[in-house]
Parts: sequence; structure tokens; C-alpha cells
Amino acid sequence: MRFGYNETCLEHDTGARHPETADRLRAIRRGLAKRHGVEYIEAAPADKSTVAAVHEDAYVDEFHDFCQRGGGNWDPDTVAVEESWVAALASAGLAEWAARSALAGDDGRDTPFSIGRPPGHHAVEDDAMGFCFFNNAAVAAQAVIDDGLAERVAIFDWDVHHGNGTQDIFYDRDDVFYASIHEEGLYPGTGEIEETGEDGAEGSTLNIPLRAGAGDADYVYSFEEAIAPAVEQFDPDLFIVSAGFDAHRHDPISRMRVSTEGYAMLTKRVQELCDDIDTAIAFVLEGGYGLDTLSEGVAIVHETFDGRLAMDPDEDPAEENVDLIDEVRDAHGLGSK
Repeated sequence: MRFGYNETCLEHDTGARHPETADRLRAIRRGLAKRHGVEYIEAAPADKSTVAAVHEDAYVDEFHDFCQRGGGNWDPDTVAVEESWVAALASAGLAEWAARSALAGDDGRDTPFSIGRPPGHHAVEDDAMGFCFFNNAAVAAQAVIDDGLAERVAIFDWDVHHGNGTQDIFYDRDDVFYASIHEEGLYPGTGEIEETGEDGAEGSTLNIPLRAGAGDADYVYSFEEAIAPAVEQFDPDLFIVSAGFDAHRHDPISRMRVSTEGYAMLTKRVQELCDDIDTAIAFVLEGGYGLDTLSEGVAIVHETFDGRLAMDPDEDPAEENVDLIDEVRDAHGLGSK
């Protein structure tokens, strides 16, 4: 894979004891150093106007001024320093690079993966939250739509937390499809099945709030039986994966049971779906706070695109999650299995 990376992202200093640190990117780089076929691309930062296409001007200016004054705690979880402004623009620019590269034909072993920070999927139009300042995946999707490179974009969020910001930004849009598998009841408490879109965009948001303890089989079943058929109907030009790795069974801040191999299983199914519907693929890093499991997760995605064969789940999905997927399918007119 080709990894978008910018040293500027290391300068976003969240302080001691914060889970979202520059060590996350260092761990990813160490893990990828052991793998074949890794290429790094230093993409340009996003323009302020590109970020403002999905965020309110007043908020963008407020965040800039906040950093210029030295930063601090934006909220109890979301921390900035002076350098966070340029790091956030760099992170958004890497996501934009990934989207543009995918649409330009980079695929297979050249599939783009943006490994920027701060992450983005909790950032809403007018506020930062959940470690996120600019919504990187949303910036990328909007940029390629605005430039006429894509008419329709799908965003699949496999981070353990619901991407409330991405959902909110596109909730009344019928040209962006947002799908999320996340842990029910976890921060920020959004992402119910009934949240499907509004104002003519009903059906453009699909949420799967799995019960705590869900593992590989539950995630694979959710993708195959709900997300894949919904994306096929939507028929996007670009498929962005908001790739958080905090659903891993050894991540310190979630209760899910996805294995490293489970991320290979999901990656394989993303590949197969996008091959079937002739859609470009780009990955954008979100969460993942165990350094070993994060680096293993990113590496297994790379290895899958490099030709490694993914295994299949060795167990069946939990019955409660099968029932939940039936609810999701009914909510989106896909019918029960």
C-alpha cells in the first residue's frame, strides 16, 4: 500500500497520559518497517477553504485562534497546542490525498492509506470533540465531490466508536452514504439503527450498534448482510474506510473482541465489494489506542492488499447480533435474512 504520512502530525502534543499520542504513528511506522512493499507519500496539507467546505467558517477560525494562543483543553478529552493547527491541516490533507489517489487509479498494492493525526470522525460542522478537530474523511469526500472527481462517496467506519461527526455532516445529503459498525452505548452515545438520514436523504446513513463483546464473526456478518448490499444499491464512485482499530480485543478503551485477523477479514470483504461494483478504495486512520494492536491492524490491512489470504471466521455470529442485523435490513428496505 501507499501510506500518506507527514511528520507535522507528530507535533500535535496531547500531553502525558492521553491515549491519542504521536506514539501511535511511530508504532505504525515500526510495524510497517517489517513488511514488504510499503511506500510513504508526504502529501500537502489541506487548504483552509477545503476544510471549511465541511466545517463552519466561525469554528475553523475559532480553532485557529485557540491554537495561536497556545491551545489547551478544548474539552476534557480534546487537547490542542499551537502546532495542532498545522497538524490538523496536515491530517486532513493526507485524507484528501488518499481520496484523490484512489480516484486517479491507485489500487491493489498501491491502494492509499492516510495515517494522519489528529483523527477526525467525531468532529462536527461547528465543534471539535473526541480527540478530533477536522473531520478528515468528510473533508476528503467533499473535496473530490466539489472537484467533480466523484458524484457519490460511501464512507464505512469500522472504528469502535460511532462517527457522529461524519454522520452529522452528511445526514441530509444523498450523495454521501455513511455506514458504521460500533459498540452500542460507547462514546459519544449516537448511532442508533433508527438514525438513517433526513430531508430527502433517508437511507443514506446506516448504523449497526453491536453489543459489547462482538467479535470477528459479528463484524463480518454485519458487513456482508447489511453494509455490502446497501453500498451496492448506492453505487458509489469512491469507498472511504474510516479505519479505527480500537475494536480490537486487546485495545484498552473498548469491550469488543475483534482480532488482528478480523481486520484482514473485513479488508478482504471491502476489496471484494469494491471489485464487484468497480469502486475506488481509500483508507483514513481514525482510532486505536493499544500501540501493538494498532500497528498490527494497519499492517494486516497492508498485507491483505499485498496478497496475503485472509481467513474466515471460525464461529457463527451471536444470535442477538443476527437479530440486530435483521432490524437494520428492515430499516433500509433490504428485508430480513
